[in-house]
Amino acid sequence: MSSSPRARPDTPVFSPSAVVASCVGFVLIGVLQALYGPAIPAFRAEFGLSPSAAGLGLSAHFVGGVAGVLLFDRLFGRIGHRRILGTSYLLMAIGAAGFALAPNWPAALGAALLAGLGFGGIDYGLNQLFAVGFGRRSTAMLNILHAHFGIGAILSPALIGAIGSTHYPAVFLAFALANLPLLWCLKGVRDHVPGPTDGNPAAGDPRVLGRSLGSVLGVFVTLYVLHVGIEAGVGGWEPTHLETVGYGAGFAATATSVYWLMMTVGRFLTAPIALRFSAQAIITVSCAGMTVCLLLASVPGLAPYAYAGVGLFIAPIFPTGLPWLNRAAPRARRAGALVIAASMVGGVAAGPALGKAIEMSGIRSVPLVLAGVSALCLAATLWLIRSTRNHDPAPVPRPSGRTSRRPQ
Repeated sequence: MSSSPRARPDTPVFSPSAVVASCVGFVLIGVLQALYGPAIPAFRAEFGLSPSAAGLGLSAHFVGGVAGVLLFDRLFGRIGHRRILGTSYLLMAIGAAGFALAPNWPAALGAALLAGLGFGGIDYGLNQLFAVGFGRRSTAMLNILHAHFGIGAILSPALIGAIGSTHYPAVFLAFALANLPLLWCLKGVRDHVPGPTDGNPAAGDPRVLGRSLGSVLGVFVTLYVLHVGIEAGVGGWEPTHLETVGYGAGFAATATSVYWLMMTVGRFLTAPIALRFSAQAIITVSCAGMTVCLLLASVPGLAPYAYAGVGLFIAPIFPTGLPWLNRAAPRARRAGALVIAASMVGGVAAGPALGKAIEMSGIRSVPLVLAGVSALCLAATLWLIRSTRNHDPAPVPRPSGRTSRRPQ
């Protein structure tokens, strides 16, 4: 893969076929993350596991994901991007196949860890390349990319439900095979991409590199951890809350599916909006709308619709924040890896933390607890706007000589 000549600076980062393949790749990582939960009954029956032991499958996946993000961040820029992505797809395929064929639970956990390692590499690599690879369209393209993750997350449980959880090995094997054609499409990915500061003198502004950089990164990490906590919290607790306030189990499950669907729809809707409005404005509106919807979810009659609204408003935050982060901290090369890894840790930590808070205040408090967390997201966003306003090295586009850095 790396033997091809170095591309010219104005060479597009992705060919059209590579863009399509990248979106398919995000469908696949969405499928993988959502496969473990519906297959838990089969794990328990096959290996004689307790519920907590069976849940370790997803935990191993997330641990591998964090390790993959951090590992491939170390390699990012040192070896070709095609090699990073190709290795990640292979690891994910080998891990998924190993999970399907594992003779015992420890072997299955090891395979889940390996698949998670590849998952983290794909998540990190494509996010980084999309964040810098489309110029002013990067925010829109990141939202489209993440919408495809949602498509995978919606399809995966439906597939397990259709064929039965006992057939999970066949699904994992099919997933492993589906990764392989994407290796061919990597020839359309530019192997070396300039960093966000290349050719941008303003990126060296000492105000950006001064004492505020650490606090800016810290607040970005906080925003990502908190919003992923809300995302996981609604997905995990919405059915229980709706049943507690009087809805049937079937309706509660359907309403939760609608929440995930609205998150996917929200990312597609954000793509054209991102071409006209700044990331700061989009995330501010998202956090404010999310907070209002969670407050409304405390009213039983409005709860199902309000949770759907939460899915719509939370959708743009993750993909829209990455280009903003690259502009706010252009010299902090590891900033993207830090927030992506933090988001995975936030997804793991959200369950126990929210569970403890809800245990103390009762199931009916679920939306209010989450609304408090959402208000913190809004406060973090407003702080970031104020702290980065005067030294954003890449404000909303204006004609300049830098256009040669954008794909033509």
